[in-house]
Amino acid sequence: MSYSIDFRRKVISTREEEGLSIRETAKQFRIGPASVSRWINQIASKASTTRQRKIDKSELIKDVEQYPDAYQKERAEHFGVC
Repeated sequence: MSYSIDFRRKVISTREEEGLSIRETAKQFRIGPASVSRWINQIASKASTTRQRKIDKSELIKDVEQYPDAYQKERAEHFGVC
């Protein structure tokens, strides 16, 4: 069964407002604790993925000139992209 976004938000906000554990929240709303945990992780992952999609070419050229041996992963972290 799929729960609505409004219900999921209500569950998460109630947990935060009342300071409940995941198990207590699940019991209060009569849902599985795995669902509550998954919804919390989804919100956290969405918040952390607010990255840029494009890099300014002139900034990239400067970075390559300054750090010619940097790995792509290091450049991506420097520019906040993936």
